[in-house]
Amino acid sequence: MSAFTWQGRNARGQLVSGRVEADSSDQVAEQLIKIDVTPISISAAAESGADRDILAPLKRRLGMNKPSLNDLILFSRQMYTLTKAGVTLIQGLRNVGRSTRNVVLSEAIDDLIEALEGGRGLANGLAQNPHVFPPMYISIVRVGETTGALEEAFLQMANYLELERDFRARLKTALRYPAMVIVAMFIAIAILMTFVVPVFADFFARADAELPLPTRIIIGASNFTVEWWWAILLGIGAAIYAFTRWIESAHGRYVWDRTKLRLPAVGKILFQGTMARFARSFAMTYRAGVPLVQGMTLVSKAVENEYVGQAVADMRSGVERGESLSRTAQATGLFSPLVLQMISVGEETGNVDGMLQETAEFYEREVDYDLRNLSEYIEPILLVFLAALVLVLALGVFLPMWDMGSAALG
Repeated sequence: MSAFTWQGRNARGQLVSGRVEADSSDQVAEQLIKIDVTPISISAAAESGADRDILAPLKRRLGMNKPSLNDLILFSRQMYTLTKAGVTLIQGLRNVGRSTRNVVLSEAIDDLIEALEGGRGLANGLAQNPHVFPPMYISIVRVGETTGALEEAFLQMANYLELERDFRARLKTALRYPAMVIVAMFIAIAILMTFVVPVFADFFARADAELPLPTRIIIGASNFTVEWWWAILLGIGAAIYAFTRWIESAHGRYVWDRTKLRLPAVGKILFQGTMARFARSFAMTYRAGVPLVQGMTLVSKAVENEYVGQAVADMRSGVERGESLSRTAQATGLFSPLVLQMISVGEETGNVDGMLQETAEFYEREVDYDLRNLSEYIEPILLVFLAALVLVLALGVFLPMWDMGSAALG
């Protein structure tokens, strides 16, 4: 579908013009005639600089233009509205594709339309772009497509993605202040080592005085920073690259995800947030009618943590052997006794999805409480680190000045 600019005269004979998207100029003429406009000229619209993204190929290569949660939420809401109103899928997807700003999502929608026109199902069309639509999204849509409740499937995914977006936003907000403080401290250290300490080093060298050990350590570190700053930057870049490649491997990702959950202060919040994501996604798949084993496979990928995902996979193996859900959950050692009791009650009453939803809300309340108190947990750690830094710098700079002043006074 391309953009066209047109000029014409309305029923009063007035000259009017506009811009419209259509498959061909003939289709534009038909649209104008329907609204009582006599077309005079129709031409393809030139692509403006605002519409043309010069960095689009680079963004695509780096994965920077991947649809965000907001894009998927908007897409799900639009599809829920259109399917509920009875609009045909192909026509509805065309309307959604026109209003989508993300290029990758727009192309995925075009692929989906081609799949539907070729006789394939909606879920199979979504599966053509797994980098855009996650496996859980495809499975929920497949269940909705099979059961005839497609609008409910899109509504459930929209609600689930909104909760996920809100959790990530709260976590980023809580970690923003500590991250800024840590970055500012490292910048201050770099400035001191590069510009301030060399001045004191020259002063002490002219005085020809014997320097204490803290001063010699600081001057040595400063000289190394000034002379080998390029090596330090290369080392930092190499370390970041090696760490990135390591966590991309299966073993590295597993170890890093397990380590994150054990970090002081932050690890508990990440663990509770991951468990809330597990319970919420499991409840959604169970309520949507996804088979239990298949749902647990999807949930193990949706938690976005290999350590917890492996525990969920172990639960799936236990369920396949015929064990109860509560027993397999207890064997993982991840859940608190209260949550295990809720899952057990859900199995006994046949309300597993309701109990899992309660479990998700329980963990989310815990996350909200810990996020509000995160600053209180982190501030003492930052203060201790900052005090130790100031103490070392003070001893290294002021001790020799104190010694030289004492020597000058006899």
